[in-house]
Amino acid sequence: MKTILKLEEVAMLALSVWMFSELSYAWWLYLVLFFLPDAGFVGYVFSNKIGAFFYNILHHKGIAILLYILGSFFAVEGLQLAGVIMFGHASFDRILEYGLKYNDSFHNTHLGVIGKSKDTP
Repeated sequence: MKTILKLEEVAMLALSVWMFSELSYAWWLYLVLFFLPDAGFVGYVFSNKIGAFFYNILHHKGIAILLYILGSFFAVEGLQLAGVIMFGHASFDRILEYGLKYNDSFHNTHLGVIGKSKDTP
């Protein structure tokens, strides 16, 4: 099952690349902006709760899709770009088994425990 879910995420990442190719931006911009959603990590400076909130907002596929749809509806290509980048980045993170964060710890995600704390009971 794990392999099937990863393949699904690979397909969604490929979809985001294709969707980006339909926009008028230069190809290199996708690569430059790809890790921008990780700016949500800054919230962890303040607390796990704030960090998880900002991380999850910037890695939520539903929000990414909403941004893209709003950008399409209102003809705002910048919103479409933001949606495509967020969607692709979230898929990439899930391929690497980084999920949405719980408030208690950065290592506790909806896909399971990640990192060093994975080995501790």
